[in-house]
Amino acid sequence: MFFMMGITEGRKKLNFQQTVVCSQCGRYGRYMVYMTYTVLSLFFIPCLKWNKQYYVESSCCHTTYRLNPEVGKRIDRGEQPEIHPQDLERMNGYQQGGWKHCVNCGYTTQEDFEYCPKCGNRF
Repeated sequence: MFFMMGITEGRKKLNFQQTVVCSQCGRYGRYMVYMTYTVLSLFFIPCLKWNKQYYVESSCCHTTYRLNPEVGKRIDRGEQPEIHPQDLERMNGYQQGGWKHCVNCGYTTQEDFEYCPKCGNRF
């Protein structure tokens, strides 16, 4: 008898959008919220999730923020709370699950670049 199991990183887009004036670029945009997590799968069926973290991405300039976990949990339950600036922590060239994200243009890659190949800014 053998077991097929694995541990992987997952990402889930949450059903939430809030229209804002972006503090980074000054344009109108929307906050789009997603959750990242680590999951244990047994026979390709997700069994256990942990390490849940919530993020917000602005639609105008793709700036990414780490969201206060309490607000993120409320959104995950289906509530529609307003996200305030004090609930956000800006991510500077962050790396999540092996992916590197440019805070300037939103380009994502798994390569270990020092500068973004799309816009030329430092990761």
